[in-house]
Parts: sequence; structure tokens; C-alpha cells
Amino acid sequence: MDAQDAELAARMIGRPLRGRSAAAVRCAWGLPAVLRVAPRLDDGTPFPTTFWLSCPLASRAVGRLEASGVMRELTARLADDQALADAYADAHERYVATRDALGPPVPGDPSAGGMPGRVKCLHALYGHHLATGDNPVGAWVAERVEPLACPAPCVDAGDDA
Repeated sequence: MDAQDAELAARMIGRPLRGRSAAAVRCAWGLPAVLRVAPRLDDGTPFPTTFWLSCPLASRAVGRLEASGVMRELTARLADDQALADAYADAHERYVATRDALGPPVPGDPSAGGMPGRVKCLHALYGHHLATGDNPVGAWVAERVEPLACPAPCVDAGDDA
């Protein structure tokens, strides 16, 4: 990630970036909406997700969904809908393979967002969906938060945006 993207992404998430990152998805304004983050920080500490939702508008919309408690309902759906559970488990396997291709494997093959057996973090699952198109719960989130009405860039990117 170049210095300008790193600075923009840090402003978008409200803190300095940690770990090696790249823009996995850009918004209509050309800003990094989802970051692909290496599985380990520079000191070797595992990073909690490969696809970090950096768009503040998307993050707020997903946060409202999380605040409504839908994770319990979605976890219950995994128990009741075998096709959904299978697709979610398959997405988990591909997520782990993608993450492991970015750096040394993380012990225990942890996933993100609760995969494969529960729904824990919609931000991670939606970020995964946006970056890969490969997460059924992330797709469910997309149906509820999109389109994101972004009338202007969330941060000033200067003349290069």
C-alpha cells in the first residue's frame, strides 16, 4: 500500500494502520473501502481479520445491524438451513486459504467473524464478501446496507483522488 492510501485508510478508520495492508476494494470515490491485511503484525502477533472494512459509512451501517442483535438470528439460521451452513463453511475454508497465502499460517486456523459455526462480526463478514464475493452472510448484510449513499468522499484525498 502506498503512503497516500495508508494515510487515507488511517484517517478513515480513525487510527494508525497495523500490519501490512493493501486496498482490496475501493469505493466509488477511489478510497480504500476494504483493506486486505497480512495475517501477522510486524511483531508476529496474529491480526484478527484478513479483510478490514475501512469505509466509515459502511462500518456505521453494519454497526447498526450488529446493534439490532441479528447475529443470534443468523447463527440460528446456520443450524436450521444446511445449504447456508455449507456455503458458510466453504467460505471459511477459502478465507483461511486466502489468509494463509498472504503469510505464515496462524496456529489453529482461526477464521473471522465467527466462521464457520456462528455469526459474530458482521463487519468482517461483509468485508470478506466485498473483497471476494464469497461469503453468504456478508451477502445478506449487503442486501440490507447497500446501496451506500455517499455524496462525497469521507476523507479529502487531495488532488490524486
